[in-house]
Amino acid sequence: MMFSTIKKFANDENGAVTVDWVVLTAAVVGFGGLMYTLLNEGVSGLDEKTGQALANTEVQNISFD
Repeated sequence: MMFSTIKKFANDENGAVTVDWVVLTAAVVGFGGLMYTLLNEGVSGLDEKTGQALANTEVQNISFD
């Protein structure tokens, strides 16, 4: 009796797509968090260098008169 219930539960595929979607979504979110962690420091350094370069740039006024 118990074995047939377990076998029926194991063969039931209702909701299987939902489980796949949850696992896929969790993997995408985890990958995004990992990329944020890995790239955060490098992008911050690039941001500082870009800010310094723009601060030292002189913008000329253009007149169309």
